[in-house]
Amino acid sequence: MDRPERTYDIAVLGATGFTGRLIAAYLASHAPPAARLALAGRNLTRVEGVGAGLARPVGAVELDVGDPTSVESLARSTRVLVTTVGPYLESGEPVVSACAVAGTDYLDLTGEPEFLDLMYLKYHDVAVRSGARLVHACGFDSMPHDLGVQFTVDHLPEGVPLTVRAAVRVRGTVSGGTAASALEIMARQRQAAAVHALRSRVEPPRSGRVARAIPGGIRWDPGLRSWLLPMPTIDPLVVTASARALPRYGPDFTYCHQLAAGGTGRTIATASGIGMIFGLAQLPPARRALLRLRPAGSGPTPAQRERSSFAVRFVGEGDGVRVTTEVTGGDPGYTETSKMISEAALSLAFDDLPPTSGQVTTAVAMGTTLRHRLERAGITFRVA
Repeated sequence: MDRPERTYDIAVLGATGFTGRLIAAYLASHAPPAARLALAGRNLTRVEGVGAGLARPVGAVELDVGDPTSVESLARSTRVLVTTVGPYLESGEPVVSACAVAGTDYLDLTGEPEFLDLMYLKYHDVAVRSGARLVHACGFDSMPHDLGVQFTVDHLPEGVPLTVRAAVRVRGTVSGGTAASALEIMARQRQAAAVHALRSRVEPPRSGRVARAIPGGIRWDPGLRSWLLPMPTIDPLVVTASARALPRYGPDFTYCHQLAAGGTGRTIATASGIGMIFGLAQLPPARRALLRLRPAGSGPTPAQRERSSFAVRFVGEGDGVRVTTEVTGGDPGYTETSKMISEAALSLAFDDLPPTSGQVTTAVAMGTTLRHRLERAGITFRVA
């Protein structure tokens, strides 16, 4: 959307955090020379310090998400607003609200299904009226899965029921912000289910078309030489939202999302560890103790990120046709996540995209255009 009266093209809120700094550096190095960038955060001195280390001059804005006036002012001053300030259930709503009202495109890194559903219920219609595109989950959750499924569907027949199964392999470490969001999700399973049920009741159906996610069981995959486990993440919610919105996914679409955990010993250790953390997350004192292990603003070292990687294998089937595809990249949580959300921001700001508004997914808002950006940036999409 052409908004020449805006002061900035892209603003990054949370720029002094671990992931925010990576996003700021990526945008400073990859945005067009004429792009107007700004960084925002609670401490202006720290924001200016981040900006001083970048490859180009950027604006600096002091902003506290607890101050609606300052959030609204930033939303009105930029065409695209990227926020890394989480957990989003605690800190995200004022930013979504301000962008929806101001007609400002919004991007975040949430992995919180409850937040996604709540923001749909509260602000989708507002954003439709203002023209804002509200795009959640723009990092490893859920961009490679959303765009990877779309890439797979494009290689399957049209107009027939389709099934896509994903197996996710990840090697990496987490930051303090990611740990806080993950524990919040685990602690709020019941509330999230209630909000999702409400969204399911009020969201308009797509006439003649359905899309569903199935958990999948525990099974051995001989091709990957790995046990596959159910993976309760935000990704199926995003993928099925794309499938409901895009006719190319066919009249009846089914998606299964699983973790490739490895051999038997590693699988047992992974499942046991997840179960233990899930149990501890239900107890506030234990949850606080876990958070102290990964304080806010902390994250993996460059050497740790260099050793990290991800691969997602998709198997799609429809009308007797079977196709296997793969999306691969480096450090999923930080190096590639900062690249993904930055390229999404650049796409919203500068690419010629189909007209959309309201809460939309990366596949719906940017689709193939964004996939091509990611491919040029080093993330691989291929037919296996």
